[in-house]
Amino acid sequence: MARNIRSGSVPVGTTEMEYASFGSGDRNLIVLPGLSDGLATVKGKALLLAKPYLPILEDFTVTMFSRINDLPEGITMQDMAEDQVTVLDAMGIRTCSVLGVSQGGMIAQCLASARPERMDRLILAVTAPRANERTKDCVTRWMEDARRGDHRQLMIDTAEDSYSPERLKKYRKMYPLLGAVGRPRSYDRFYANGNAILSFDIEKDLERITCPTLILGGEEDRIVGAEASRELHARIPGSELFLYPGLGHAAYEEAPDFYSRVFEFLNRDMQT
Repeated sequence: MARNIRSGSVPVGTTEMEYASFGSGDRNLIVLPGLSDGLATVKGKALLLAKPYLPILEDFTVTMFSRINDLPEGITMQDMAEDQVTVLDAMGIRTCSVLGVSQGGMIAQCLASARPERMDRLILAVTAPRANERTKDCVTRWMEDARRGDHRQLMIDTAEDSYSPERLKKYRKMYPLLGAVGRPRSYDRFYANGNAILSFDIEKDLERITCPTLILGGEEDRIVGAEASRELHARIPGSELFLYPGLGHAAYEEAPDFYSRVFEFLNRDMQT
């Protein structure tokens, strides 16, 4: 299998956007990660990030993008989507499928509604069409942890909000070690991403999404809520919805069939 794992960056104005890419297929899958990208970009992680996508790398070129390195104050999710278009143009990617996770799913909604002609298929995972009260509470608490410089508490809070009780039994054993590594030099990117989430609302534009769309969520999601997935399903024409019982916001990590569901959707009606 030609894994063809590589990484790089693309200029965007006076800054750049980091990416990790793997595979050599003719079809493009773009992956947009969640708020954790505000703490660390994909730079230097291509080998690790490629693992879940190995089954499709003969047919797809998979590229995971960070947000631009220098995020200006007041940037919106729509701005981030336009940055993504700029980079796709620079890389010669005219059409693509997009997998957006959490905040990445918010950017993906903006991209799919504003540029429907660029979209083949859309997968929205544990995301929402707007910042509901549950989301605002979580993101505000995390930003307060960052402002105090309490990286350990930030990691604990995000874990407690994201994982299922079963996963937390194992994860809590690591709490004494959290905060020792992974602290960014600055939380500026984290704040900019967080504020973009707090102001996000695209409900009125969701009907502009015309590509086949799969929505994956967790019934026990404590960050966006299962109702957010149902709202997306109700407003995106022809969309499909699956909610994982017993799982929350980290369903994309915990569900053993998450990627097989994504791959089946990407390849549906594409077999020759």
